[in-house]
Amino acid sequence: MTTAAVGAPGSARRYLHSLWLLSARDLKVRYATSALGYLWSVLDPLVMSAIYWFVFTQIFQRQVGYPPYIVFLITALLPWVWFNTSVSDFTKAFRKDARLVRSTAIPRSIWVNRIVLSKGVEFLCSFPVLVLFVVISQFTEQPAQLNWGLLLIPVAILLQTVLLVGLGLLVAPLCVIWGDLERTTRLILRALFYATPIIYGIEDLPGNLATVAAFNPLAGIFALYRVGFFPGEWDPWVVGVGAVMSFLFLGAGILVFRRLERPVLKEL
Repeated sequence: MTTAAVGAPGSARRYLHSLWLLSARDLKVRYATSALGYLWSVLDPLVMSAIYWFVFTQIFQRQVGYPPYIVFLITALLPWVWFNTSVSDFTKAFRKDARLVRSTAIPRSIWVNRIVLSKGVEFLCSFPVLVLFVVISQFTEQPAQLNWGLLLIPVAILLQTVLLVGLGLLVAPLCVIWGDLERTTRLILRALFYATPIIYGIEDLPGNLATVAAFNPLAGIFALYRVGFFPGEWDPWVVGVGAVMSFLFLGAGILVFRRLERPVLKEL
């Protein structure tokens, strides 16, 4: 392949070409030895959704979220899996390919962005599951209420990408310098699952907890995913705070990454 085809060294075109090649490699390695292949992209959120649906609708009387509850769950669980798996992989983004990170002339941010992209592709490939349950719900007594909010799903994807890139630029270098942060990040993710409106809506929180929860950027992002099916999820305050927080994390990530890039290369 000629240089003209992929762009000059250091150009944006060369960066994007390398980003796509690395992301495609990650996807091929992930599914090359898997008999189920693509199904692994949807199996985890599907099983989680089934468990929470059973607990909250069959064992206990559901008092959170909106009906159909299975759609309410999946609209947040699918992007949560993208978020969770990406942040988990950020913790070893540099150490996993330490030799390439040290020797390549490509900007080191690519090792973060390749995770965001590959996990994002998996997330998009899981969307047929959501579509299936939305279609099924139309034949029930309480169907999902399709509305103009569906147009906001691309905005939600964009904001989640911004948030993940920012977090990746923070987490990846910090985990190289302080190895214990890898285990700490796993614990934080477990707690964050329950602190994020996934199995409940932000309006289900009592008192001032709803205001506090709005500063979790995922609350606004997940509201954008859901509003196309549940109009009651629209809250300009929550969405606005989520957008601002996402870009603040991106700004913080860029600053930290620039400061720590050289110390990281010395540690590898």
